[in-house]
Amino acid sequence: MSAGSDFLVRLATADDAALIARHRAAMFLEMGDLHASRVADLEDRSTRYLEVALASGEYVGWLASPASVPDSIVSGAGVQIRRTLPHPREPDGTPHGNQAIVLNVYTEPAWRGRGVAELLMQRVIRWAGDAGMHTLVLHASTAARPLYERVGFSDTNEMRYDGTLGAVPGPAAARQRT
Repeated sequence: MSAGSDFLVRLATADDAALIARHRAAMFLEMGDLHASRVADLEDRSTRYLEVALASGEYVGWLASPASVPDSIVSGAGVQIRRTLPHPREPDGTPHGNQAIVLNVYTEPAWRGRGVAELLMQRVIRWAGDAGMHTLVLHASTAARPLYERVGFSDTNEMRYDGTLGAVPGPAAARQRT
């Protein structure tokens, strides 16, 4: 563990999967992307995924606790690692490689506004450089955008398909959704 301001930060292990899954479900519930009736299912599926991904290194997570109560986890952040294709923005001869997508950044409501999420994001950014990640990306909630901008993230042109995958809509169906 290492100290930062009033918090201790440690790497997550597979034993932390259920806690990270609980934070993940709470995050989506607060953003309005998850109905309360589906929380237990998301927690269960996320726990099973995280147990394997944390053990294999596909997912790397950090958990923060108050220095005064080191066994009480109040915030977390993680990254999922994925391989990338070469990109035209890379200088010639620059190797491409892995991308880390930041996930599950969550702070318990009573601990918000104390800098713990920013401390975790600084840890993620430092890790990404040390681990040789090619890029670091995330999907930001409206409430979290100021934090991510403060630590150096910027808006991109990414879009998400919200239709049913496999059912390709025609132009009329696409117009009806807008």
